[in-house]
Amino acid sequence: MSNARLQVPTRIVRGDVVKARLLIQHPMDSGYLQDLQGQLIPRNVIVWLTCTYGGQQVFKVELSSGIAGNPLFEFYFRAGESGELWVQWIDEQGVTGELRQSVTVLPPAT
Repeated sequence: MSNARLQVPTRIVRGDVVKARLLIQHPMDSGYLQDLQGQLIPRNVIVWLTCTYGGQQVFKVELSSGIAGNPLFEFYFRAGESGELWVQWIDEQGVTGELRQSVTVLPPAT
Protein backbone atom coordinates (compact mmCIF):
# COMPACT_ATOMS: atom_id res chain seq x y z
CA MET A 1 0.00 0.00 0.00
CA SER A 2 2.76 2.46 0.91
CA ASN A 3 5.79 3.45 -1.07
CA ALA A 4 8.71 5.20 0.57
CA ARG A 5 11.93 6.96 -0.32
CA LEU A 6 14.86 7.63 1.95
CA GLN A 7 17.50 10.20 1.07
CA VAL A 8 20.91 10.45 2.74
CA PRO A 9 24.07 12.18 1.49
CA THR A 10 26.22 10.16 -0.90
CA ARG A 11 29.46 11.04 0.91
CA ILE A 12 29.44 10.34 4.65
CA VAL A 13 32.56 10.41 6.83
CA ARG A 14 32.75 8.60 10.18
CA GLY A 15 31.60 10.97 12.91
CA ASP A 16 29.45 13.12 10.62
CA VAL A 17 25.98 14.13 11.73
CA VAL A 18 23.84 13.01 8.80
CA LYS A 19 20.49 14.43 7.75
CA ALA A 20 18.05 11.80 6.47
CA ARG A 21 14.85 12.65 4.63
CA LEU A 22 12.06 10.08 4.53
CA LEU A 23 8.97 10.40 2.33
CA ILE A 24 6.16 7.87 2.73
CA GLN A 25 3.30 7.75 0.26
CA HIS A 26 0.26 7.20 2.46
CA PRO A 27 -3.14 8.94 2.36
CA MET A 28 -3.21 9.65 6.12
CA ASP A 29 -7.03 9.71 6.02
CA SER A 30 -8.34 11.65 9.02
CA GLY A 31 -11.83 10.11 9.03
CA TYR A 32 -13.49 13.48 8.37
CA LEU A 33 -13.44 13.54 4.56
CA GLN A 34 -16.19 12.14 2.36
CA ASP A 35 -15.90 10.20 -0.88
CA LEU A 36 -17.86 11.11 -4.04
CA GLN A 37 -20.96 9.28 -2.72
CA GLY A 38 -20.95 11.26 0.52
CA GLN A 39 -19.68 8.39 2.68
CA LEU A 40 -17.02 9.11 5.26
CA ILE A 41 -13.61 7.74 4.35
CA PRO A 42 -12.52 5.66 7.36
CA ARG A 43 -9.67 7.00 9.44
CA ASN A 44 -6.35 5.42 8.52
CA VAL A 45 -3.12 7.08 9.56
CA ILE A 46 0.36 5.80 10.22
CA VAL A 47 0.46 5.41 13.98
CA TRP A 48 4.02 4.25 14.57
CA LEU A 49 7.30 4.73 12.73
CA THR A 50 10.83 3.84 13.75
CA CYS A 51 14.27 3.86 12.17
CA THR A 52 17.30 1.89 13.28
CA TYR A 53 20.91 2.27 12.19
CA GLY A 54 23.54 -0.26 13.12
CA GLY A 55 21.10 -1.98 15.46
CA GLN A 56 20.28 1.19 17.43
CA GLN A 57 17.11 3.20 17.20
CA VAL A 58 17.87 6.68 15.80
CA PHE A 59 14.34 7.95 15.16
CA LYS A 60 10.89 7.09 16.50
CA VAL A 61 7.57 8.86 16.14
CA GLU A 62 3.95 8.19 17.06
CA LEU A 63 1.68 9.98 14.61
CA SER A 64 -1.89 11.26 14.65
CA SER A 65 -4.37 12.57 12.13
CA GLY A 66 -2.75 16.01 12.32
CA ILE A 67 -0.11 14.88 9.80
CA ALA A 68 -0.76 15.56 6.11
CA GLY A 69 -0.93 12.87 3.48
CA ASN A 70 2.40 11.63 2.10
CA PRO A 71 4.31 12.70 5.21
CA LEU A 72 7.91 13.88 4.95
CA PHE A 73 10.24 13.41 7.91
CA GLU A 74 13.72 14.79 8.46
CA PHE A 75 15.93 13.43 11.19
CA TYR A 76 19.61 13.35 12.06
CA PHE A 77 21.94 10.59 13.19
CA ARG A 78 25.67 10.31 13.79
CA ALA A 79 27.51 8.07 11.34
CA GLY A 80 29.68 5.48 13.01
CA GLU A 81 30.30 2.51 10.77
CA SER A 82 28.83 1.47 7.45
CA GLY A 83 25.50 -0.18 8.03
CA GLU A 84 21.86 -0.22 7.17
CA LEU A 85 19.08 2.25 7.86
CA TRP A 86 15.93 0.24 8.50
CA VAL A 87 12.62 2.11 8.61
CA GLN A 88 9.43 0.36 9.72
CA TRP A 89 5.88 1.68 10.11
CA ILE A 90 2.33 0.49 10.72
CA ASP A 91 -1.01 2.17 10.05
CA GLU A 92 -4.37 1.86 11.80
CA GLN A 93 -5.53 -0.88 9.44
CA GLY A 94 -2.55 -3.00 10.43
CA VAL A 95 -0.73 -2.53 7.14
CA THR A 96 3.00 -2.49 7.71
CA GLY A 97 5.77 -1.12 5.59
CA GLU A 98 9.50 -1.08 5.68
CA LEU A 99 12.44 0.33 3.82
CA ARG A 100 16.08 -0.68 4.07
CA GLN A 101 18.94 1.36 2.73
CA SER A 102 22.69 0.76 3.00
CA VAL A 103 24.85 3.58 4.31
CA THR A 104 28.54 3.60 3.40
CA VAL A 105 30.71 5.47 5.87
CA LEU A 106 34.21 6.57 4.83
CA PRO A 107 37.12 6.76 7.28
CA PRO A 108 38.07 10.25 8.44
CA ALA A 109 40.68 12.08 6.41
CA THR A 110 44.15 12.12 7.95
